[in-house]
Amino acid sequence: MKKILDKDLLNHYIIKHNIDNILDKEILEYATLHFYEKDEYILESTCPLKYYYLLVDGQIKISYLFENGKSMFLKFYKDFNSIGDLELFKNVPILCDVNSIESTYLIAIPSDILRKKYMYNINFLHHLISSLSEKLYVTINNSSYNFVYPLINRLSSYLTHHITDENYVILNSSFKEIAQFLGTTYRHLNRTFKELESEEVIRCENKKIYILDKDKLQELCKNPYIKSL
Repeated sequence: MKKILDKDLLNHYIIKHNIDNILDKEILEYATLHFYEKDEYILESTCPLKYYYLLVDGQIKISYLFENGKSMFLKFYKDFNSIGDLELFKNVPILCDVNSIESTYLIAIPSDILRKKYMYNINFLHHLISSLSEKLYVTINNSSYNFVYPLINRLSSYLTHHITDENYVILNSSFKEIAQFLGTTYRHLNRTFKELESEEVIRCENKKIYILDKDKLQELCKNPYIKSL
């Protein structure tokens, strides 16, 4: 992790994401910009929360670590989002591992400062409530989607959500992690990829998935996953 001392870049992200409409200026006085390279740990489970983070550029992965040492991929964020809401609010150790999966910038605010001075700040409380409720809504929606629809629909929705302007998808997570997120097995996921290939909806080249028939893929989506997968 590197602390970026460029105030202009920090202000750029504050303006870009309208953060000054979410957090008061007094809170933002304590904000610094942190940079994480690809595959760096941002937060590690069971550790104390030192910083409350706002994701402003890049992409991160959230994984839950079980007592037996195994982990399960839960979601990743690529849009503006906050990290550490529950840990800050409940004052508990970090629940999940958070890794950067590409070069990532986050605005960091010391958690002890927030707890001591701003936990009863109206704007900040509104921000916390909004962030936690949105994450709960996303979790319920996506869990229900995984339960109701066949894997070909879930995978089609997953791919549709990540299509670039060039009509392809880069898989930044492993097949195992994607299978966990979609509530299936590695083998079933692999078979479903091959099924979409045989129907000439996609073409797979390692981690790059070319979309050959976008209309068909969107038709298979049924209901899309909500953002912040």
